[in-house]
Amino acid sequence: MKAWLLEKQAPVEQRPLRLAEIPTPHAGPGQIRIKVMACGVCRTDAHIAEGDLPLHKSPLVLGHEIVGVVDEVGEGVDRFKLGDRAGVTWLNWACGECKFCKMGKENLCPHARFTGWDADGGYAEYTIVDANFALHLPDRRPFEELAPWMCPGVAGYRAFRLTELKAGDRLGLYGFGPTAAYVLQIAHAKGLEVFVVTRSEKNKQAARELGAEWVGGYDDEMPVKLDGGIIFPPVGELVKFALGQMDSNGRLVLGPVTMSPIVIDDFNLIWHERSIISLANVTRRDGEEFVKIADEVNIKLNIEVFPFSQVPEALIAVRHSRIKGNAVIRVAE
Repeated sequence: MKAWLLEKQAPVEQRPLRLAEIPTPHAGPGQIRIKVMACGVCRTDAHIAEGDLPLHKSPLVLGHEIVGVVDEVGEGVDRFKLGDRAGVTWLNWACGECKFCKMGKENLCPHARFTGWDADGGYAEYTIVDANFALHLPDRRPFEELAPWMCPGVAGYRAFRLTELKAGDRLGLYGFGPTAAYVLQIAHAKGLEVFVVTRSEKNKQAARELGAEWVGGYDDEMPVKLDGGIIFPPVGELVKFALGQMDSNGRLVLGPVTMSPIVIDDFNLIWHERSIISLANVTRRDGEEFVKIADEVNIKLNIEVFPFSQVPEALIAVRHSRIKGNAVIRVAE
C-alpha cells in the first residue's frame, strides 16, 4: 500500500514525510482493517512531525482523524462486519485494567496508545485498529465531512462535557476555531446560551452565523456572568481573564495540550467554588456520544480537501493556520 512515512522529525517546510510503498497490514485477532477513505489533518500531526512531541516509533504514519470502510475482520470480532463504515480517533487503545480505565477515564490510562503517534495512522491506504476502539459512523454523510469529527469534534465534545453545564446555563468560548464551532452547535443542541470571545473579525462573523447569543473581543464587557467556559488558545493569561467572567460554581476547561504560564494572583477569582480543569485526550464514550448528536443535529463545518498526493502541503497549511475550518486528505475515491 501507499503511505506517507515520518522517519526523522524536521520543520514541515522541509517536508519530513515521504511517500512510500509498504506492505499492506492484515487484521489480527480482535482487530479490523479499514480501507481509509479520508483522514483529517490536525495541528498535533505537525507537532509530531516537527519534534514538539517526541517520536514514539519510526517510521511512523501520522493521522488520527481516520474514516473509511472495514475490508478485513480479525478473529473474534463481532462489533463490525465487512463493508461497515468505521472511524478512528486519537485514542487507539487503553488497557482496561488500570484505576483510570475502571473509573471510565481511559483517556488517562498510563498504558494508552495514540493513533498516529504510538500506532500508525491514516496517512495511508489502510490502517489496523482494535475493533473495540473503532467508532461506527452514519451512512448518509460524505467521508470528508466525517473525518474532522474524529478529533476536533470529539475533543470539543469532551471539553463541553467537562464543563458539566446543563440546559439554561451560559457557556463562554474563548477563541473560535473549528473545535469551538463544534462546541457551539453542541451547546445549542443541549439548550445552553453561548458567548464567544475572540480577536479575529472573521471568527466573530463565523460565531454570529452559527447563532452565538453574544460575540465580542477581549476589550468588550461581557453582558452576563457565565456558568462555565472553555479556553482554546494556548495562552495562559486568558485563564485569569476568563475566571473574572465566571459566576459562583463556574468551571473553566483548558482545551490546549500546552499553555504559556498561568498566573492567578487574586484569590477572589477562584473563591465561591470556581474551578479549573484541563482536557486530556478523549474516551470511546466521547466519540460515540458525539457522533450520535452530530448526526442528529446536522452539525455544520467548513472543510478544505487535499488529494493524497498533497499531504505535505496540507501539513504546512495547517501548521500556519491557512485553513478555513478543517483540512482533510481524500485518500481514496
